Amino acid sequence: MLIPGQIISIATFPGVIMHELSHVICCRIFNVEVKEVCYFKLGNPSGYVLHEPTKNWIHTVAIATGPFFFNSLICLLISFPIVTNKDIDEITFSSSILLWLAISIGMHAIPSRGDAKSMWQEVSGKRGSIFAKLFVAPIVAVIYLLSLGSIFWLDLIYGVILSTLVPIKLLELIFKVQ
Repeated sequence: MLIPGQIISIATFPGVIMHELSHVICCRIFNVEVKEVCYFKLGNPSGYVLHEPTKNWIHTVAIATGPFFFNSLICLLISFPIVTNKDIDEITFSSSILLWLAISIGMHAIPSRGDAKSMWQEVSGKRGSIFAKLFVAPIVAVIYLLSLGSIFWLDLIYGVILSTLVPIKLLELIFKVQ
């Protein structure tokens, strides 16, 4: 029997795939060997990336938070032309599919608790300096708070706002500036 989290994962599978791909891209950027990748599966977690230990705690932070930046950017790039097109009188099938794709990718931009845990493990105890701990602690706290917010569909709200309101506001800002 499917549970609600699995149904959401199935409905937003492109976002799960992009989330894991973002981790892989960051691993490649920092020359961190990827040992195993699961881009999508039913269950918890719905995807994962296992990589070798990083040489630097900053690399761990970048790899763990990579989906926030990559997924958010891809969400905006996909939705921007659809949402800001003034010639659209009605929503077409293709624009609906692209908007679903953008929202699902945006929904999975928020790093997971597993991502937060890996960051904290990297700097906890004697492994990290006080600066590293002070830098990572608020990021970890925000990720855990956002994770709790998913109970109230905060991840969906983020995806919808990012793919609809943000492009419109960016366009308004661009035309006001010029």
